Amino acid sequence: MTRAETADGVRLTDGQRLDWLRLIRSENIGPRTFRALVNRYGGARAALEALPDLARRGGAQAPGRIYSVEEAEREIETARRLQAIFLALGEPGYPTRLRVIDDAPPLIAVRGNLDALKMPSVGIVGSRNASAAGSKFAAQLARELGAHGFVVSSGLARGIDAAAHRATIGSGTIAVLAGGQDRIYPPEHQDLFDQILDKGAAISEMPFGWEPRARDFPRRNRLISGLSLGVLVIEAARRSGSLITARMALEQGREVFAVPGSPLDPRCEGTNGLLKQGATLVTEMSDILNVLAPILGQPIELPIEEPDHDMGEPGDAAPDERRRIIALLGPTPVEIDDLIRLSGARPAIVRTVLLELEIAGKLERQAGGRVALL
Repeated sequence: MTRAETADGVRLTDGQRLDWLRLIRSENIGPRTFRALVNRYGGARAALEALPDLARRGGAQAPGRIYSVEEAEREIETARRLQAIFLALGEPGYPTRLRVIDDAPPLIAVRGNLDALKMPSVGIVGSRNASAAGSKFAAQLARELGAHGFVVSSGLARGIDAAAHRATIGSGTIAVLAGGQDRIYPPEHQDLFDQILDKGAAISEMPFGWEPRARDFPRRNRLISGLSLGVLVIEAARRSGSLITARMALEQGREVFAVPGSPLDPRCEGTNGLLKQGATLVTEMSDILNVLAPILGQPIELPIEEPDHDMGEPGDAAPDERRRIIALLGPTPVEIDDLIRLSGARPAIVRTVLLELEIAGKLERQAGGRVALL
């Protein structure tokens, strides 16, 4: 079974899309693990078949739950009913800037106008408990960005997010959801969500029916920054999700903008802190355009997947090699290159052992290619 070649990229067959959905929805499989498995086994179906053995080798007492064919078919049918589509990483229409982040979701569910995903984007985030002045300025900048050919990406939250979305309904805006496409949060933004879909779009990597939990919002935030050339933060407290978005933007090589605020307002402690750390100060639209204009003319460098020619079979790690690699791991994140150097094992062996541990639910992959035991 091969992927269909088109003039503008590669498309999955229906069977492959089902396999991709099953794999990414299976237990202990995140975007980085998904990519490692598909590269390792040459496809999602072969990876699914290998999961029980990988979990056993990683020390799991029982194999993790694998998403069934029936579950995947029901989710695809729900998507059709809601006029949503699943876009796969590398397919035409998948946002190019999102594609280049190291934990890009293999599949995103999209509703609305797909053309909005092709436009240059700026993320706008900020306080849910926004001041009137903060909301007004967010709307003003969002409206001006729309007039200059940008779409605004945000998280559909109360406060700054909602102000930015409402101001760009006519020009196009992207709502990035923390839950499933059929679980809008907060619920009172359902009408706003419906208006966005006319000229804008909504994306989610979460299953249909998924109610967002606290830990899902930081995961969503990496998509807001990943879609964007840069992220603008307006009114963020010292500890807020908006600062998480700014940090992720920096890790992804995106620009970070911040609007200064009163030192007496706790809602501005985070944004003022970003400015001290080197974020671009924004008091008018030109502050953003001057930074982004040169970037717009630069080609986007897509990641190059290099095949592991010496991967060998999953059982190739000798017992002493496996013990040596595991002994080097702990709760403190470590670079994979350091594991290879210190263990003396072939890169293929180290990657295989890490994959087994991850499928067994004992390992976490972090930004920058680092890994840590759970």
